[in-house]
Amino acid sequence: MPAIQTSNLTRHFGALRAVDGLHFEVPEGEIFGLVGPDGAGKTTTMRLLTAILHPTDGEAWVAGYHTVRDGEAIKESIGYMSQQFGLYPDLTVLENIHFYADIYSVPRRGREEKVEELLGFSNLTPFKKRQAGRLSGGMKQKLGLACALIHTPKILFLDEPTNGVDPVSRRDFWRILYKLLRQNVTIFVSTAYLDEAERCNRIGMMHSGKLFAIGTPAEVKQLMDGALLEVHCTAPRQAVQALRRLFPDMQTGLFGDRLHVRTKTAGETADVLHRELAKAGYEVRAIRPIEPTLEDIFVSVLGNEEDLSHALQ
Repeated sequence: MPAIQTSNLTRHFGALRAVDGLHFEVPEGEIFGLVGPDGAGKTTTMRLLTAILHPTDGEAWVAGYHTVRDGEAIKESIGYMSQQFGLYPDLTVLENIHFYADIYSVPRRGREEKVEELLGFSNLTPFKKRQAGRLSGGMKQKLGLACALIHTPKILFLDEPTNGVDPVSRRDFWRILYKLLRQNVTIFVSTAYLDEAERCNRIGMMHSGKLFAIGTPAEVKQLMDGALLEVHCTAPRQAVQALRRLFPDMQTGLFGDRLHVRTKTAGETADVLHRELAKAGYEVRAIRPIEPTLEDIFVSVLGNEEDLSHALQ
């Protein structure tokens, strides 16, 4: 049986469909990423899977247990790190881990060895006597992960664990996740960082409570119809507005200092873009076909680049 399985999983809050008919499976020993902007329904989905919330409709099974009928059994089989993980700032790193060990009823026999293993695993051994409130953001996340792992869960749920964490700490955090993967821990992680989505074995792309794509990052990128052109020109912010006025039916977005233009006919469109941009006074340095990114897929499928560019990192 899969580590996680859902069937028409749905949750309403009044008139709002926060989670809308989700069907997916996560096999054991996989990192599965739930990817989407703020408000997409990622946190609500995670709370449904961890038996914190009950669904309005549909069902889900985690570690072989039904999330409604077997909620307590699920909580014993999983580790859950929410966005606001409950570390105690006045307790030291070591005291926090022991506190969670007590919550999970981790036996005293063998506990010290497990704690030392987690401290080494998360590179927190030199800081074990430091108060949690005096840790950096990245170190707090590592401590939260250690606390979530103290009872050796089969499945680990991480809700945007690197949100607001510096790039170096984010990289270190993912290194730890890969170590867990080698121990056959199933990891379900939500993120708004598209570069992190690339690190997952498979991803589900979510918007407005619905999953609109699921598969490996490479498979999801194949969902885009047609070709994608990258345009390198002067004044890209002005140029993208000019192209939108000239070609309102053509999907055009700003990605850093380059423009991405979706088209059915790459060669013909490249010639037209070069000519029209030059005519409008922009120096065109290069136009070339490129592989789409996951952000391109969001823009392509949902067709609202303005909203997504602010919501996705």
